Amino acid sequence: MVQLGNQRIAGLGLVMGLAIAGCTPTPPTDTPGEASSTQSEVTQTTPMTQSDDPFAEVTAVETYSQDGSSYTFSVTLASPDTGCEQYANWWEVLTVDGELLYRRILVHSHVEEQPFTRSGGPVTIEPDEIVIVRGHMDPAGYGTQAMQGTINDGFEVTTLTPDFAVDLAAAEPQPAGCEY
Repeated sequence: MVQLGNQRIAGLGLVMGLAIAGCTPTPPTDTPGEASSTQSEVTQTTPMTQSDDPFAEVTAVETYSQDGSSYTFSVTLASPDTGCEQYANWWEVLTVDGELLYRRILVHSHVEEQPFTRSGGPVTIEPDEIVIVRGHMDPAGYGTQAMQGTINDGFEVTTLTPDFAVDLAAAEPQPAGCEY
């Protein structure tokens, strides 16, 4: 019988645990009480890794449609949430000119759930219309990392200028507060 040292067994257990965890997809989730529906069309993007940026970063975008003209966006955010004093409080869909098309308000921090995915919509756009999806951090504001793309082609990481559409931080809708 072959005996393995405790360190090798622990290392093997860690590798096996990570391998199993990596096989489990993170499904899009909705806020409790939101209606869910069968989606007929799905567009995905390649996930990115989180940096040390102190802002909310969009790491993945998926879109779903039933009618081909309005879409539900499932957006994955990675954010350095610490509680209500610092948390990702929304994600939004914008035109390349900085016009707000949709904002998904996040009503609580996600300290123990990172990254996290929330769905929102409908967003009425053409399938080949280029849009930007970015997150917002309370109180820091917008970072420069976002994702840009189309329903047809998917979304890729993009870097925005620090002053891109920052006036939208005051636009409605606004969060009513942070639950926890």
